[in-house]
Amino acid sequence: MRIKSVFSHSFEKYGAILSGYDVTDLLKKLEDKTEKPATVVIYEPGDAELESLPIAKELSDNAYGGMPIQIGYCNGNNTKLNCLEYHRGSEINIPANDMILLLASLQSVKNGKLDTNSVEAFYVPKGTVVQVYETTLHYAPCNAVVNGDVSKEGFRVIVVLPKNTNTEKPALTEKNLEDKLLWARNKWLIAHPDSNEAKNGAFVGLIGRNIDLASK
Repeated sequence: MRIKSVFSHSFEKYGAILSGYDVTDLLKKLEDKTEKPATVVIYEPGDAELESLPIAKELSDNAYGGMPIQIGYCNGNNTKLNCLEYHRGSEINIPANDMILLLASLQSVKNGKLDTNSVEAFYVPKGTVVQVYETTLHYAPCNAVVNGDVSKEGFRVIVVLPKNTNTEKPALTEKNLEDKLLWARNKWLIAHPDSNEAKNGAFVGLIGRNIDLASK
C-alpha cells in the first residue's frame, strides 16, 4: 500500500496541519504517565493530567473556537484497519511516535458500505498537530513503516475531541440507517467483518480486504 505524507496535497481533503502550538509538555506527560501495550491498543477519551496543562485551553479556544473539549490518548501497537469511524466535529491527533493514519472520505460511504480500496495511508511524524475533519473516516493509528517494514516501536498519540465523545452511547430509537452505525456517544462506526468490533455487534460495512500494513 502506498504511504503518502500528511504534508502532501493528497491529505488536504482529509484534514490540516495546525501550526503555532507548543506540544512539548503535552507529549512529555503522555510518555511519562501512560503505558504503551506491546500487542493491543488502548484508548482513554479524557485524561485529567493532560487536560490540566495550559495547552488544553489553547486548543479549546483556538482550534475549537471556545467549545468544550477532551484530551485523551490512544497507545499501543497496530497494523490493521479493522474499522472506520467519524464524529460530529474534528479530531486532533498529536503523536509522540511516528505513525500511519488510514483514512477515507465519508462521502464514499453508500448505504453504510465502503470498499476498503478507497482507504489511503498517510505518514505522520511525531510532534505533528494533525486536524482530521469530521467528514474523514479514521480509526486507531498504525505503527510507522520504515524501509518497507513495520516499526516495532508502537505509538502514543494525543487525541483531542469535542467533550464527551466516545463515552457511553445514548439510548435512542433508530430513525434511519445512520442510527445503526452509532457505537458510542458522537461515534459512528463501520466495521470490517474480520474485526473484534464486528464480532461484538458493530455495524459491518467495510467491503474488501482488512488492510494490514504488516502484509507483504
